[in-house]
Amino acid sequence: MPQYLHPGVYVQEVPSAVRPIAGVGTSTAGFIGVVADTDAVPLRPVTNESIGTGNKKDKVFNLGSYPVVTTGGFTVYVDGTADSTVKLSNDPTKLVSQVTFTNPPDDKTKITADYVVALARPPLATITDEAIGNATGPKTFNLAHYPVLTAPGTFTMKVGDTVTAATLANDDARQLSQVTFTSAPTGGAAIVGTYTARLSQGANNGEVKLCTNFSEFKSFFGDFSTAPGQRNLAHAVYGFFNNGGTRCFVVRVANNGAVGDALKSFEAIDEIAIVAAPGVTDTGAQNAIIAHCETTMQDRFAILDTAETVDLTAFKPGASGAPPRSDYAAVYVPWIQAFDPVNELVYVPPSGHMAGIYARVDASRGVHKAPANETVFGALDLKQPISKVQQDGLNPNGVNCIRSLNGNITVWGARTFGGDANGVYKYISTRRLFLFLRKSIDQGTQWVVFEPNDPSLWAKVNRNVGAFLTNVWRDGALFGTTPAEAFYVKCDAETNPPDVRNLGQLVTEIGVAPVQPAEFVIFRITQWGGPVGG
Repeated sequence: MPQYLHPGVYVQEVPSAVRPIAGVGTSTAGFIGVVADTDAVPLRPVTNESIGTGNKKDKVFNLGSYPVVTTGGFTVYVDGTADSTVKLSNDPTKLVSQVTFTNPPDDKTKITADYVVALARPPLATITDEAIGNATGPKTFNLAHYPVLTAPGTFTMKVGDTVTAATLANDDARQLSQVTFTSAPTGGAAIVGTYTARLSQGANNGEVKLCTNFSEFKSFFGDFSTAPGQRNLAHAVYGFFNNGGTRCFVVRVANNGAVGDALKSFEAIDEIAIVAAPGVTDTGAQNAIIAHCETTMQDRFAILDTAETVDLTAFKPGASGAPPRSDYAAVYVPWIQAFDPVNELVYVPPSGHMAGIYARVDASRGVHKAPANETVFGALDLKQPISKVQQDGLNPNGVNCIRSLNGNITVWGARTFGGDANGVYKYISTRRLFLFLRKSIDQGTQWVVFEPNDPSLWAKVNRNVGAFLTNVWRDGALFGTTPAEAFYVKCDAETNPPDVRNLGQLVTEIGVAPVQPAEFVIFRITQWGGPVGG
């Protein structure tokens, strides 16, 4: 208590009883890509703009990236026909890779190529004292390329002719790679080093990266590819951003058995609200994803994929090749066709595109709006067209359909996997709304812990939770014409009797009336003879 020792006026700041609860984000995705280390992943497709057009006077053309593989995994097309006589090499002096034609194509001929990063990861460059500076002052120097490997044994650093102790790291915030000397070299000593570029997907196994656009994804994990795992992951992330996503965390693993390790790395990232493993249909991996969302974290929603072609008459929860029923997961069929810079037109799993649609609907309408009756941006066609009759057998089981309606590829399902069997949580929007409410209230009421458990505290809890739910009701997420019809909050002596308080517990009861999607719109039409008389 403050002490008052002399007569006068005392002005004091009194903490407000209102502690606003902010709604948490609901659209940040976590993507797990399963790409075998043996799969060759194109660094990027090379077009005629980047490789140049054919010229009878020139046989050698510079490519846009260095280094690339010099044996295997490389194809050059001249007007769509592969040319097996073309040679690929790296120029370490100019830090460019080059393609050499035995017989140069005609002038203006369209030349396209794809090539892969060397999984052996050859040295990217030699660093001289001019490149990294003279080590007379600080011990840390920026390198010329980002990113580079940080694992031991991937680089050497020499001062003069002596190998010296140094560490290599990336500064992700500034997009820089840096070398740090254990002991600063003496002034004027020549510094020479070699290090390995982190250009192939294999270098990022198990490492979670935040991507806010597709270019960042490519810098960490590579571009579109002929390898199925890399292709699925790249298209999922591209589809996520193309359909309205803004932030996602991506991790790459080598096989389905490592999905559990990727999920453990997601546990520390509180921002993730949606989890997907594009193209992964392994039952064990899908069970692990469901358990991660439903049991471990209890605040995330999973979007699962099916095989590229499925028997729609038999696919349901628990069937062969299908995950178990869960109101924390959604499944969409069929795969969608998308343009691919490497393969032109390919069919890809829809989970990444759907995660982007979730984000788009959350931003425009709110998490309470079902992510359905929405166009799938970037989808050109469907692997399996689905009719109304076919959907009659899928919808009750919570298998959401993507259909071609009125010329658009449209999401035409809004159920959790299990459908009617999931009871009050049969709709995706209902489950995700409750996840939003739970996490928002959890994070917004941490200040209550260790406060005196008395009527004053109960009143504050009632007031703050009630204010938050009032805003949720105003956003249209709760049903009712007044707040009293939409929700109630009860934290008082009845919910907190002495035996509860003696256990150190404070119990608050909350009831909400969520809005439900109008899934079946029924118009009853009858004949009318018009008004009688007059």
